[in-house]
Amino acid sequence: MSRLVLKFGGTSVADIDRILSVAHKVKAVAAAGNEVAVVVSAMAGTTDQLVGYTQQINPDCDEGEYDVVVSAGEQITVGLLAAVLRSIGCRSRSWLGWQIPIRTDSAHSKARITEINTEKLSDSMASGEIAVVPGFQGISSDGRITTLGRGGSDTSAVALAAALSAERCDIYTDVEGVFTCDPRIVPRAKKLDRITYEEMLEMASLGAKVLQTRSVALAMKHRIVVHVRSSFNDTFGTMVVDEEDIVEDEMVSGIAYSPGEAKVTLVRVADRPGVAACIFGPLAESGVNVDMIVQNVSEDGKSTDVTFTVDRDDLDKAINVIEKARGEFECERVETDSSVVKISVIGVGMRSHAGIAHTMFKALADKGINIQTITTSEIKISVLISEEYTELAIRTLHTAYGLDET
Repeated sequence: MSRLVLKFGGTSVADIDRILSVAHKVKAVAAAGNEVAVVVSAMAGTTDQLVGYTQQINPDCDEGEYDVVVSAGEQITVGLLAAVLRSIGCRSRSWLGWQIPIRTDSAHSKARITEINTEKLSDSMASGEIAVVPGFQGISSDGRITTLGRGGSDTSAVALAAALSAERCDIYTDVEGVFTCDPRIVPRAKKLDRITYEEMLEMASLGAKVLQTRSVALAMKHRIVVHVRSSFNDTFGTMVVDEEDIVEDEMVSGIAYSPGEAKVTLVRVADRPGVAACIFGPLAESGVNVDMIVQNVSEDGKSTDVTFTVDRDDLDKAINVIEKARGEFECERVETDSSVVKISVIGVGMRSHAGIAHTMFKALADKGINIQTITTSEIKISVLISEEYTELAIRTLHTAYGLDET
């Protein structure tokens, strides 16, 4: 007997017919002799509707009450699914976050799970009862309902799988697995049978919407095998596993892109110790996340240009912070560009294959695409280019690395 956690997203439980379909999938898994816990999201569109209600009342709605409202969508889904499971002959019950309990810190709307007490849940599952658990929600130390942030149901599922020592966490979604690239841009993108935690973490952080970044990091920490698969058919999806479980590393596993980038360049900054701290310290304190950073020192060694990227939605905030901090460092002017995109090539095979960067740079050059900024990590190369070349760059690189479906 295996212990499994199954997670179904909002599109998988979008209406009563889909909830009924999910119930039959869950019944089949349980009938095979498995202990099953099911984590569900709110029905598609419900959370947005609830957020809208809070905004109508007050754009600065109290955070605690905000969480009470937006967590209600998952409560509806768990009740409906548990009721449907009972109606088709399964022993089942719903559990809310506070009943398990799923304990979190007190950071409303972006809480982090600190502990899951699975004693009662484990006993229930061992007796043959299917546990239906809401994603996205928990309870703080002072007894208030908390939520984990958008996409938090993936994190709930992986955290529950870790707490239950489950054999696997199956994430059911509206796609068949993890692809080498977004199939909407590259129709010849291939579905991957397996991908490492590290690769999936890079892809998730770079805009791939299949899994939420925190859930991948949690799976990697606890070595939880994750199976990403479709809710709408029974085909094998993509297994997210440890690197040791992949027989031969592909040179490149995928191409990802992040369209919501903006570039900031500080021209002729005085080159002296402590300048970087004067620039990036205030940005961090203001909650502005800085991504790519490039510094070019002038020939005389007295000044430097500092270029970095931020989320496009944070550009105005970043500029305001920089202007306020300019008294702490010398800078000739500040230049910005919000029409850029970050393209990344990802693969654990980079550790053992040479020439991957050259392939990227030559392929883009052959198409006349100028590279503005380059950053690298052990398994990733990212470049910043003009946004107008996004699709051309992605398709070119996908072909250059032999990722096209044949």
